[in-house]
Amino acid sequence: MAHATRTVAAWDGPTRVFHWLLFALTIAGWVSFEFAEDIDDGLLVWHRWNGLAVLVVLVWRLLWGVFGSSTARFAEFAPSPASAWRHARLTWAGTAPRYLGHNPLGSLMIIGLLAILFVQAGLGLFAVDDNDLTGGPLHRLISEAVTKEATRRHDFIFHFVLLPLIGLHIAANVLYGLLKKEPLIQAMVTGKKPAEEYADAPAAILVANPWARAFACLIAAKLIVFGGIWLAGGRLL
Repeated sequence: MAHATRTVAAWDGPTRVFHWLLFALTIAGWVSFEFAEDIDDGLLVWHRWNGLAVLVVLVWRLLWGVFGSSTARFAEFAPSPASAWRHARLTWAGTAPRYLGHNPLGSLMIIGLLAILFVQAGLGLFAVDDNDLTGGPLHRLISEAVTKEATRRHDFIFHFVLLPLIGLHIAANVLYGLLKKEPLIQAMVTGKKPAEEYADAPAAILVANPWARAFACLIAAKLIVFGGIWLAGGRLL
């Protein structure tokens, strides 16, 4: 009789919720802009609130990178260029070790995606729509020329930086699953990986009361984002 494969904890619940929530918000951001007239939202209310939600979730992830479980903490997977290059060479040779959390290349991808999303959402605070009818909560605080430049970069980064990075991230996860039989996508759903020798840790160290801790971080993130906009003199609508 075959025995079920033993598994170990890899990702805590809040980390997984962040991952899929950010993915959903990114899609919703595109939909709420491209199809604004179809959903009768000419003033981009949905798009603007979606952008604020992205900022809150990103700040929440930064806090969770300090107070969350071991594999969620930035200190545990912050790579160096040398380690990423070494892992790339070992991957090409087919001898790269497996990681419970993010490997050095994956870490670079995650940090890059978070940074680009921060820039994208930050520019959205100052951007305006094509007809200058509405804009981000801080667009009134800067000159028209700067606003137009922020809008141009907001659009450029989404189409020519963020989307390619997301495509690369998805492709890499699919290829790892197919070629190396690493259940990366499945692990981000279940929170578990097969028990084996990993280069970073045998299992994740989960924090006590993760959901209560994550909720406290979420409240703090909302205060930081909306409090910062209010202190800067911005207007949400």
